[in-house]
Amino acid sequence: MPNLGEKIFNCEKELTLSIIGGKWKMLVLWHLGKEGTKRFGELKALMPGITQRMLVNQLRELEDHLIVHREVYPVVPPKVEYSLTEQGRSLMPILDSMYEWGKIYIENNLEDKTENNQTVE
Repeated sequence: MPNLGEKIFNCEKELTLSIIGGKWKMLVLWHLGKEGTKRFGELKALMPGITQRMLVNQLRELEDHLIVHREVYPVVPPKVEYSLTEQGRSLMPILDSMYEWGKIYIENNLEDKTENNQTVE
């Protein structure tokens, strides 16, 4: 059972956002979902600005929630790979929809503001 602590959720949407929310989790999910299995260093390289500690924490939380699978290989030096579980893969249509919504929002709202704020000299 995923560790959700003592938190009480008012609806399923709140639970979903609690599990995948935050600055980095959706990026981790996006890269694993679109590009497949990755090693820790590969994930870190795909996300400039994330610290090693933060990536470890995000991966552990996603693993605790059964969204990410961590495979440790008994070799020297240690080899660890991360991939999405079936539950994690089921989030990809949601992330795709969020991507499309954001893209349309930028096109309809933010690009218009940029054009309106430009001055003609």
